[in-house]
Amino acid sequence: MLLKKADDKSKRLSLLEDLQKSPLLDARQKTWLRDELMRLRKGIQGEKESAYFLDQHFKGGENHVVLHDLRLVIDGDVAQIDHLIVNRAFGFYLIETKNYAGSVSINSMGEFTVDYDSQRFGVPSPIEQSRRHERILRTWLERLEITNRIGSDFEFHHVVMFHPKAIINRPAAKDFDTSNVIKADQFPSWHRRFVDKDLGIGSVFRGIANMRSLETIKEWGEKLARQHRPENPFELPEFMQPKQPPKTPSAPKPAPPRQVPAVKVTDASMGEPQQKRLVCLHCNAKISYAEGRYCWSNSTRFRGGQYCREHQALF
Repeated sequence: MLLKKADDKSKRLSLLEDLQKSPLLDARQKTWLRDELMRLRKGIQGEKESAYFLDQHFKGGENHVVLHDLRLVIDGDVAQIDHLIVNRAFGFYLIETKNYAGSVSINSMGEFTVDYDSQRFGVPSPIEQSRRHERILRTWLERLEITNRIGSDFEFHHVVMFHPKAIINRPAAKDFDTSNVIKADQFPSWHRRFVDKDLGIGSVFRGIANMRSLETIKEWGEKLARQHRPENPFELPEFMQPKQPPKTPSAPKPAPPRQVPAVKVTDASMGEPQQKRLVCLHCNAKISYAEGRYCWSNSTRFRGGQYCREHQALF
């Protein structure tokens, strides 16, 4: 029974794609955006493909509930569980999805190395990642008062699913057990083999003693789903916060007009001295005495003002 689908991450994708178009990005921001977009796209595709195989396997079943993309937060710690399956015997399957279609190598120390697009790089162990998620899930189960009938501990099973086209290079089983590292399309056969052979008689008896109805585990799955805290699609690292464009320097204020001393002249037409300023009334530039005298001699044309030679042409 499917209780929760994966969150819609289209808003996050749109944000990152729009940011790539910004002309204000520096080299560090461009690199982070490229890597984050690649990680997000591959993550979405990997979870989608894995969810398909899981949903098909458990479709119509009455012994399991399935939650995709469950993000639990408690006391500042976060568990981003790609897929959580709860069965009626109250075992939990925590499934990590890794969408590497290249070559994956695991050494005897449980270290993961990926060869992809002609690059070779180490990646954090998805098995250890899932175990960290288990600790947070256990705490939520206690807070929600979800317990086994006979008081025994829950059983947690960790599964890592890679892209169906991935090549998985494994160490010897005696050095490091990788039986729970599979390709996504192998989950149905892995689950049947795990139930038939790997659980053991003791686990089967405990499972029978703790068997719950489908309605009960559905109720518990819904309790967990209500604790889901989706990521903020608009959250960015501090160094990725949008930068303010440089301010355009404001135009300098015009300098106050220069104080030009008055010149005493005599207007022949008027026959008496007048005070005139040798400053163009249009551009505020200093003019020559000859330019001023010409304007004063043609006061009707220039309306009693004085202008430089260039702006006398305006009249």
